[in-house]
Amino acid sequence: MDPLVDVSCYCFLFFISVIVSFVVIGPIIKLINDSNKLRLPPSPPALPIIGHTHLLSSRLPEALKTLAYRYGPIMRIQMVNTTYVVVSAAITAEEILKTHDIVFSSKFCPGTTQHNIYGGLSFINSTYGKYWRFVKKLCMTKLFAGSQLKQFIHIREQETLKLLKSLEKKSKDGEPCDLSVELETLTQNIICRMAIGRRCLENPDQAMEIRRLVKDIVERAAKFYFIEVYGPLKKFDIFGNGMKLRLATWRYDELAEKIMKEYEKEEDDKMKSSRTEEKDVMDILLETYKDPDAEVKLTRGHIKCFFMDMFLAAVDTTTSATQWTVAELFNHPQVFKRLRDEIDSVVGSKRLVEESDIPSLPYLQAVIKETLRLHPPGPLLRRQCFEDMKVNGYDIKAGTKIFINVYAIMRDPSMWIEPDKFVPERFLDNSTKVMDLKGHNYSFLPFGSGRRACLGSSHASFVMHVTVGALVQCLDWKFEGGGKVDIETVKIYSGAIAHSLICYPTARLSLSDV
Repeated sequence: MDPLVDVSCYCFLFFISVIVSFVVIGPIIKLINDSNKLRLPPSPPALPIIGHTHLLSSRLPEALKTLAYRYGPIMRIQMVNTTYVVVSAAITAEEILKTHDIVFSSKFCPGTTQHNIYGGLSFINSTYGKYWRFVKKLCMTKLFAGSQLKQFIHIREQETLKLLKSLEKKSKDGEPCDLSVELETLTQNIICRMAIGRRCLENPDQAMEIRRLVKDIVERAAKFYFIEVYGPLKKFDIFGNGMKLRLATWRYDELAEKIMKEYEKEEDDKMKSSRTEEKDVMDILLETYKDPDAEVKLTRGHIKCFFMDMFLAAVDTTTSATQWTVAELFNHPQVFKRLRDEIDSVVGSKRLVEESDIPSLPYLQAVIKETLRLHPPGPLLRRQCFEDMKVNGYDIKAGTKIFINVYAIMRDPSMWIEPDKFVPERFLDNSTKVMDLKGHNYSFLPFGSGRRACLGSSHASFVMHVTVGALVQCLDWKFEGGGKVDIETVKIYSGAIAHSLICYPTARLSLSDV
């Protein structure tokens, strides 16, 4: 072999190795050096491939709370190839939700959204930007403004009375009731009438069908396993739950489109004689959809997705929070009695408790707050950082997914005395009774805080206070089995109660007399 050729081959290989070193190995070394320079939040020891998944139970908020006791109020958790930063202290939550709110004003999406037929049209899960700001402004000024909520007072009153009459009938017949189902029906009816009130009045079967379809979507979404929501299978559909969810959502889409066309036809035909004076949510959204001067052009998909978000968010959270309140009252008869005494002294027995009575019922407010502290309807707040940031002295890289564990924050023993006990009296103390549901105090965040706080908290508060007040005022209760209600949450990340509330109601006041 020619030695000159041999030397040239070696030179060529050496040249290639140098290029590879700069192009491939160089960035790797730089990445390692950069990582070493960063001060990252602490993290439990991880296993290869699965990360920390083995440390996380199906009740994610509780599992993360347990880990936080050992690894601190801000920590990193790795679920296969995705890393989350988990915040479990009020002072750190305040940094994210107040001090740097704009940086953390987007949400990351859980695995179930992979199967959403509306793609990125969801307002609840949308990134912070022009569309989100436009819809939030619409909600604050028109859809859920104080004046609009006042227009819906009669809807809440009528549906509450309907619930009480149903329970009174069961009392006369000596029949048990599934209070969980009754409360879900109440919340569904209220939301449906607020959203498409004209359809509820003119076509009750259609309204019933949309409630059934939304319930089907909720049940399909609840069947996802933990690893499908946040774990390695979130981009796949191995168990077929995604396909079932998409089919349920397509059925909803068809009916929602039909309802929208009926609204539009009625407007075109000027059939206004059959309309009530007040506008429902569909009226307002269709007006915005047709407005040529609107800042953002809504599509039909936007409207249908907004309605689905509205049903899913409002029905699930309000129902679960009301169920938890009733369950805690059943398990604490002394609290039940004190609450009833307060209602009797303020409202009396000649009329039903009303929304205007709430400011005069501090113990009722305390009961609701204590329930939301122990059983927040959204125990994990989702956020995503869109630029490099320091939080609590740690480096948070752009794109990092954040969990704010409000379940852990509202059971923090450094902030709350006997944090795992149901003690409504704690909210009668001067230092805590000023805590509201708006997230102004970062140790009490039942509906979140900042830009992405729950927009329906005022509505949920009205429904919860009046419903619980009426159930205590009008009925005595016997729980099936005679023992205490089994206080247990469902799996994954939900704050819903796991078991149905099967009860025997006994009428205490005659509804014909109030």
